Formats: sequence, C-alpha cells, structure tokens
Amino acid sequence: MSGAPLPLAGIFHEISIATADIRASVEFYERLGFSQASTTDTFTHPYGVLSDGRLHLGLHERAAPSPALTFVRPGLARARAAFAHAGIELAYCRTGEEVFNELGFSDPFGHAVAVLEARTFSPVARGVTDTSLCGDFAQLSLPASDFAAAQAFWEPLGFVAAGEAAEPYPRLELTSDHLDIAFHSPALCPQPMIVFHAPDMSARLERLRALGLALSPAPVSAAAGHARLTAPEGTRLLLLQAED
Repeated sequence: MSGAPLPLAGIFHEISIATADIRASVEFYERLGFSQASTTDTFTHPYGVLSDGRLHLGLHERAAPSPALTFVRPGLARARAAFAHAGIELAYCRTGEEVFNELGFSDPFGHAVAVLEARTFSPVARGVTDTSLCGDFAQLSLPASDFAAAQAFWEPLGFVAAGEAAEPYPRLELTSDHLDIAFHSPALCPQPMIVFHAPDMSARLERLRALGLALSPAPVSAAAGHARLTAPEGTRLLLLQAED
C-alpha cells in the first residue's frame, strides 16, 4: 500500500440505483452481459450487484435518490468532522457501534452521494476484456447548469478536472482512480447517463436489437453508432461509437 491518505469520500464502491422491481432490473443487466456479485446481508431491503468487471451497479429495491454515487471509507464515524470542514451539509448520518455506519449528501445539483463504512459485495472474477454488450464503461455523466460549481464541489472529494470536451456532446470531464464522471447541460439531457463506448458499437447495437431491446436516438451528435438504452427502473445508458 502507498500509505497515501484517502480522498474525502473514500474509494468508489458502486453506482446505487433504486428500483421498484429488482428482478426485472437484474434480468435486464444480465441480458446485457453483466454478472451478479455476491452481496453481504448489510441491507434489509432486496439488494443485488451487477458488474461488467469495472462498473458495479448496486440495485436497491427501495425508494431513494437514484442514481447515487456510493463510496467506502473505513473509520467513517471519525471522518464526519472532515465533511463538515469541507462545507458539506449531510442529509443523513448513521454512526455507532450497533449500526452499519453510513452518511449521505447531495452536490449543488441534487446528485446523491453515499459513503459507507465497509464494502457490501465481493469482487467479480471477470477479465479486463470481458465487457458487456454495451462496450467499455467510460463515465457517469450528470446534468449540471454550472460546470465551475460542479468542479469546485467534486474536486475535494477526490476528482481532478480533465477539461471540457465537445464531441460527441459538450461536457466537463473529471477523473479519479476508480471512477470517471462528467457534467453535461440539462438542456442536452435532464437525467444522468451511464456512458459506454466501443469501436464496434454499431455491431453491438444490432445485437441489442436482435435481443428485442428498444434503442432510442442518443442526445448527441447525429453520427451513426450512437444510441440510448433505458433500463426498467429508468436508468439511461448512453452507447457511443468510439474511434478505432
């Protein structure tokens, strides 16, 4: 281990997604080529994790802000003061010896963040080239009306701005060791989008259509090989043609 201090939020764990029908959501992501991970009994509500080896989607059958970026930070109770020092107002904070320690807050645009005391699933054994039908996970793209405000909030949480990009849609990109995020204009898409890309995306889209999955036009430049797929619980998946 390097001994470097953890970022304020800790280490990225999962994109937490609320669903009213966890079975339908699990079956949808399995059709896309995601694998189920072994989960702990931390939560009392139905919970499952689907992974493509890099991206971990935590499906929670409960009412909650969705999607939420969920991190793990051991010793969470001791770190509470650090969040206050950073000017972060907590929406909830549950710590103590008899409970699973967790806290949550939102960024200036209402995007939920959760921080847990410990992991809630085991790693999935998949090769680095064993992608889903969606291709390679690129980033989680979030709507934000002020890119500068988004950067100022997320950098103390462990992200570094990589600059603005114009194609295939305008966005501010931020990177970290375990997750890349981006911010796009709400006028482009008012919902978050989980972004995938692949040089053979056109062929992948044909395979998805053959499976009976409904694709819609992507809210990006009108080039061939881009599409959007919506999961049963409403999660938007943006599928982009990448350069060879």
